[in-house]
Amino acid sequence: MPIEYKTLPQVLAHGFDTVIDVRSPAEYAEDHLPGAISLPVLSNEERAEVGTIYVQQSPFLARKLGAALVFRNAARHVETALRDKEGGWQPLVYCWRGGQRSGSFAWMLQQIGWRANVISGGYRSYRRLVNRYLYDDPLPHRVIALDGYTGTAKTELLHVLSGRGVQVVDLEGLANHRGSLLGEQPGGQPTQKSFESRLAQAFCALDPARPVLVEAESSKIGERILPPSLWTALCHAPRIEVAAPIEARTEYLTRAYDDILSDAERLEDRLNPLRRHRSHAVVDGWIEMIARGDKAGLTRALMEQHYDPAYEKSRGSHPNPRLARVEAQGLDAPSLDALAGEVERVMSQV
Repeated sequence: MPIEYKTLPQVLAHGFDTVIDVRSPAEYAEDHLPGAISLPVLSNEERAEVGTIYVQQSPFLARKLGAALVFRNAARHVETALRDKEGGWQPLVYCWRGGQRSGSFAWMLQQIGWRANVISGGYRSYRRLVNRYLYDDPLPHRVIALDGYTGTAKTELLHVLSGRGVQVVDLEGLANHRGSLLGEQPGGQPTQKSFESRLAQAFCALDPARPVLVEAESSKIGERILPPSLWTALCHAPRIEVAAPIEARTEYLTRAYDDILSDAERLEDRLNPLRRHRSHAVVDGWIEMIARGDKAGLTRALMEQHYDPAYEKSRGSHPNPRLARVEAQGLDAPSLDALAGEVERVMSQV
């Protein structure tokens, strides 16, 4: 009998050996249950063909073709991806809405002797639980915002704190973006749905009785939007402010952003739209520094003329209470470790 999950933590703690997504590769790429493997029983083209026949010719003909394709593809998966599975293996299977694709594949696995089951409602039921968690219900965690000017190594500091046992969520890591105008990362960003799946999984894995440290962000990280429950929590979160001299911030950012600072054409393309906000004269000065190869000078100018003023404006519109201000004279590994110790002490008192 299909398993019906009532809450997101329940489905994430499913207890099965493997979660199998039998939807098409395109559906899987957009989003899927965390940890699910893709074993499509219809390819993208096959799914489109069956759908066209269903609408334009006959539901019966579509189901007949679909059945042939599903079992043919399922047999191939048994012979390849699943060939080494032992008799006690327990897979959990799902498709779009828990219907014919997952039911047919699970039935075949059961006939072999594996203890397979399906998710009632399929991916749609999972997605409804994610929406409820991130859009409808208040986030069940006490969020603390790690705040500070651009270049204070907040993301790296989160990683150090995580190693110390502090509960953290790295939003920029989940969004695969450094959260700024120049923050693109190799591989691009996940889809919005996939980003939300990552967020939900990260928070569900944490203890609601302990505070969670999250970097203070705007409502968007690159092109990914923070869902309402998280954004509301972040807007009201008390903050720990990180401070460092601009010389240390310049050195850190010049090193961290060397990829884009070394790509003059891409860099100019990103900065030119700021003429509407920072004037032609200011942006022309940046372009001249790019031409000279003055990476450190450009980095400092961007902080002083763009990022710091933007931060001050944002801080004025979200005056969260400040729990503490921690200061570092440098942003190398020993300095960050010392800074993490100060933040950890503050967190232990929350």
